Amino acid sequence: MIEARFAVQQGSFTLDVDLQLPASGVTVLFGPSGCGKTTLLRCLAGLQRAPQGRLLVAGQVWQDHGVFVPTHQRGVGLVFQEASLFPHLTVQGNLDYGLRRSPAANCRMALTEAIALLDIGALLHRRPDSLSGGERQRVAIARALAGSPQLLLMDEPLAALDARRKAEILPVLERLAGALSIPIVYVTHAVAEAARLADHMVLLDAGRVQAQGPLQAVSTQLDGVLAHDDDAGVVLACTVTQRDAAWQLARLDFAGGALWARDAGHALGQRVRVRVAARDVSLALAELPGTSISNQLPGVLVRIAPDVQPSQALALVRVGPSNGGANSDGDGEAQAEGEGENTTLLMARLTRRSADRLQLRPGLPVWVQVKSVALLG
Repeated sequence: MIEARFAVQQGSFTLDVDLQLPASGVTVLFGPSGCGKTTLLRCLAGLQRAPQGRLLVAGQVWQDHGVFVPTHQRGVGLVFQEASLFPHLTVQGNLDYGLRRSPAANCRMALTEAIALLDIGALLHRRPDSLSGGERQRVAIARALAGSPQLLLMDEPLAALDARRKAEILPVLERLAGALSIPIVYVTHAVAEAARLADHMVLLDAGRVQAQGPLQAVSTQLDGVLAHDDDAGVVLACTVTQRDAAWQLARLDFAGGALWARDAGHALGQRVRVRVAARDVSLALAELPGTSISNQLPGVLVRIAPDVQPSQALALVRVGPSNGGANSDGDGEAQAEGEGENTTLLMARLTRRSADRLQLRPGLPVWVQVKSVALLG
């Protein structure tokens, strides 16, 4: 685990966090501009010293009671919004510069492996001014990895890219996360990036941790900042189990059910992520025949809560074979909000009038209708 506790005062802004981050996978720091994401990342990197701070990485003390390991002695790789490559050096020269920070004995990833993973082999003899924004960022990531870091820190690395370049580099980041054995801390305020990359989420608001935990658990907290975003929804880990060539569809199985989505050419048995937006989910009291919506799943309403818009509400529904175990306490609240072993939580955004008309309440059996599914990669 990474243990991080920081208290920083900057004018009228205070960062006060206490975090336990996993030692593998991607942890996304998420929140609005000015919430403290970058300040926290700088504290992790040692670029900013918190007057009160404690940081342990892989059992090593980087900051605590008078101990402060400077950035150049920490095993961190840094990637910022701007690639900041040396313009007078070729791509190979920039990578060689990063390699100097890593003693051969500490190499965790050969530079040749990083070059292949980030698909920059054809760029090695070019200079930064001849590269696209996405290419420059891939080189910057490879340079950060050349130092064989124990921790990779990325501060909104896609913020300066247009939609096309983002679409090009996101699959690269996914491959990177799957290949690395080191933890990645990734800062973003974009829901789509968080949904695609995060294994673990930390929600920040006004310098405080609002929530932290696995992606699914954090994204289904109806009182959290993610739930009130226009793009609120859940991310499902699915397996491709069937393909319908006639209609260009694929069946995606997850814990508690299955969805049909467009066939993106994934092989049978392949694991994929899909995002189900709350706005694309509706609820009914019975299965509806004669509808264009082919994805209908039985479920049990777990919780309903007000949305940011006063006319709307958010509903959390558990789907899966264990639905019969959902029950209510004396106040009508569902006793368990988490997922069971073979169940999954889905989120629906609906009008308060519809919720009242259907008399929605925790514990009520419902049918979940999923209008569309976004394949993430």
